[in-house]
Formats: sequence, structure tokens, C-alpha cells
Amino acid sequence: MRMILAVAAVLYSASAFAQTEKPPMVGDKPLVQVKPKGTKEAAAKPAAAAKGKPQSVAVRLQACLEIDDGTKDRLNCYDAVIPPAPKPKPAKAKGYADCRFFKEEDERLSCFNGFAESIPKLPKN
Repeated sequence: MRMILAVAAVLYSASAFAQTEKPPMVGDKPLVQVKPKGTKEAAAKPAAAAKGKPQSVAVRLQACLEIDDGTKDRLNCYDAVIPPAPKPKPAKAKGYADCRFFKEEDERLSCFNGFAESIPKLPKN
């Protein structure tokens, strides 16, 4: 009986601790950093990481379109889908994968925007 009470007390305190507003701290930094859903940072990450299902590149690029245009967050979202590999003199982009070769961030962002907006809307399932 004492063992059951001890286990119940540990589980109850652990669940109460997990529901507090303020995260546990180590020094002046949180022990675990969790970003709430709906923030720009959460939107910047590809939706596949949140759902656990692999999604196509097109769906992940379209998810980046939900972030305000012309922002560093949207470019970071695109770069998370297709990592940049700048070249000194890139050729004209023939597809979204060629956008990663642009060195200038503005050029890369406009390139990705053009291709992501031209992709037919795909279901997010």
C-alpha cells in the first residue's frame, strides 16, 4: 500500500510540475525550450516535423508562404526545406531547387516566392 501511495505521489507531483506556466530553470536559462504553436518560429519549421509524416517539398514550400512576405523568417523557412549552396555566378533558375544557388538573400527569397506561388495548391494531408 505504501508503494502505491509513493508512486501516486510521484506521478501527481510530476504532472503538476509539468503544467506550470514557467519552465524549470537552470541558472537563468530554461531547462527545456519549447515554442508554442502558432508563433512565427513554429510556422517557419516545415509542417512535416510537426506531424511526423513525410511531406513533399512542394507542400513544405507552400507552408512557408504563410509567413509574412519579405521577412527573414520566410527565407529561413525556405532554407530549412532546401539548404542554400551559393555559387559566385549562378545561372537563371529553372526550378525551385536552383534558387539555393543565389548568394544574395533578396534574390533567393524572390526566386523561392516565385516558384512556391506557382505550385498548384496541394492538400496538406
